[in-house]
Amino acid sequence: MHSLISSKLRGAVLLLLCFGILASPVLAETGTGLTPFAASYTAAMEKGVSLNGTAKRTLTSQGNDIWLYRTDVKSFIANIDESLILRWESGRVVPMKYRYHLSGFLIKDRKHSIDFDWSAGVATGEYKGKAFEVELEDGVLDPLGYQLQLHQDIRGGKRDMTYQVIDGRSIDEETFAVINGEQISTGGERTGTLKAEKVRQDSKRQTLMWFSPEQDFLLVRLLQVEPDGSTYELKLKSVDFGS
Repeated sequence: MHSLISSKLRGAVLLLLCFGILASPVLAETGTGLTPFAASYTAAMEKGVSLNGTAKRTLTSQGNDIWLYRTDVKSFIANIDESLILRWESGRVVPMKYRYHLSGFLIKDRKHSIDFDWSAGVATGEYKGKAFEVELEDGVLDPLGYQLQLHQDIRGGKRDMTYQVIDGRSIDEETFAVINGEQISTGGERTGTLKAEKVRQDSKRQTLMWFSPEQDFLLVRLLQVEPDGSTYELKLKSVDFGS
């Protein structure tokens, strides 16, 4: 019984982490390129079991093309507090300061921080209690900023995308591809979507995403299928776009 509960807890945490990885809306472009918003999602495990939590993603302007991008997940299992201060420059995310904190029931706290010094060409931070420093190349992103860039690129018509992302103490590649269009039901209504997939090599884990062109390419559904066949799902509950 203990092992079954532990497995379910790990699965639930994985779903919450999926939200942190992928659940970010694409934003309507204005004269400055971005629009403030707040979106909330429901989360469920296989067989539709609710996590009884809330997942919220927000973007707020700080003035002078500086933005605060946040993820807040609250549940009886885990809490996630993730944020990025970024500069929006010529249609690109330029990360400045990234912070991440995972905590919760039967979960070891996880923290990750990155500070970007573009003038010196280095990023410094802390991961799993150890300090690190990596050299920056043009276009390198953080674990939250690349999500915003991904959705803006899909909105702009791109269908195959690869990003260089600081992950832990190294720089990894994250690849995504739009694979087809599909009609799905959201809020009791049928809507057309673009279906995308996170591209993985030699992995049986599958992550699928559905974006709604009718809602500024908002992510309306995320489904993750684990190698053992278990599934975890996020669905859009509500969204408010700023003016």
